[in-house]
Amino acid sequence: MRGLLVQASTGTPIHFILKPQLDNWLKSQPALTQTLVRATKTANTKYFLVPQENSEELAAVICLVDSLDSMWLAGELAKQLPKGVYQLQGSDEFVEQQALSFVLGAYQFSAYKSMAKVESQLAVADSAMLERVTRCAEAIYLVRDLVNTPAADMMPQHLAETMDELAQRFDGQFTQFIGDELLEQNYPTIHMVGRASDNKPRLLDLTWGDEKHPKLTLVGKGVCFDSGGLDLKPASGMRNMKKDMGGAAHVIGLAHMVMAANLPVRLRVLVPAVENAVSKNAFRPGDVIKTRKGITVEIDNTDAEGRLVLCDALAEAQSQSPDLLVDFATLTGACRVALGTELPGFFSTDPHVAAGLIEQGANTQDPVWQLPLFDQYKELFKSDVADIANCGSTPFGGAITAALYLKEFVEPQQTPWVHFDVMAWNVRSLPGRPAGGEGLGLRATFSYLANRYAG
Repeated sequence: MRGLLVQASTGTPIHFILKPQLDNWLKSQPALTQTLVRATKTANTKYFLVPQENSEELAAVICLVDSLDSMWLAGELAKQLPKGVYQLQGSDEFVEQQALSFVLGAYQFSAYKSMAKVESQLAVADSAMLERVTRCAEAIYLVRDLVNTPAADMMPQHLAETMDELAQRFDGQFTQFIGDELLEQNYPTIHMVGRASDNKPRLLDLTWGDEKHPKLTLVGKGVCFDSGGLDLKPASGMRNMKKDMGGAAHVIGLAHMVMAANLPVRLRVLVPAVENAVSKNAFRPGDVIKTRKGITVEIDNTDAEGRLVLCDALAEAQSQSPDLLVDFATLTGACRVALGTELPGFFSTDPHVAAGLIEQGANTQDPVWQLPLFDQYKELFKSDVADIANCGSTPFGGAITAALYLKEFVEPQQTPWVHFDVMAWNVRSLPGRPAGGEGLGLRATFSYLANRYAG
């Protein structure tokens, strides 16, 4: 990834020109530029490669755009431009946005398939800007790689390796409880969901930063493959379940951002990592489990397993009374029905935190949308034999009931809590955002954290 950016003050200039302003702009350009653009322009032309006079070298790249407000204007350029070093033209803020767009658009998941190498590079003169873009892009590349990797190569033990490597890179600490150790340490729901798999369930725990700093705790759903358990998913529903550890990928990527930027926080990252498999010892509908917090839960559906592994991790996170608790999970299809796949929904017990996230989502062009913790729906997951059931009695409001279930395991009066319900996947390719694994809401959340703790 780093090879896409070079620290330099020169390169073939890339100009972004509003379509209605093209003719006026051309009047100030060399005759060769005017002739080439006017001779080759069509209604569908997006960009021009203008050569130097009497040379095969490029003089400029001209991109025609409808608006200069989008950060994704350079999102397709990296894979389209010929080999060379290029330089974006515009204000510092514009250049930084488009540099990130350029790099994110260059992403390829080539672990299992040969792909043409991206040979274009972007010159960034400002070293601080270069570092900020690199940090952000590295984190999002990491999220994409984790989500895109097939489940056979991304099981709990592989997530553990990733978090251990991250801890070593940034001088953090990493520990884990594996298999029956989860029962010994009182994480019964994580063990229950993962016990049917040959890939042993784990609770992964990364800590970093000065203990005197405010405690920031991140929790990510790490269901490395979700068959649905005994309530087996249909084939179509199971096809992309390698991405069901997308919540874990998100908090790992966000932790990368936090540590790379050296935010003044005491960071803790908890990932309950399991495979929801089918075997003779798989948990069953109708089973009752006593959670880490002591709440008993009746299993209504084994395919509502994400909230089960999260509830023990959230209870542990809450035990340290962090300053802020944030979880990410690919939790419900209901959230996708409500908001689509490209707009992540979130719930929060703190209106000030929620407002800050929405504001930073707009500022970073990484939009997020708040959904309500509508307490009246708590009645929907009541149980006759346990304190609560693991899912609602109706499919309606499924994202809300899932969030309300998780809320039972935190203490909102003590700790502000944010729960993200994300897709973690692009179902279509957009500029800067190729189809496949994706980090959604990460830039917005990091920007909020940076303002909260280092602003």
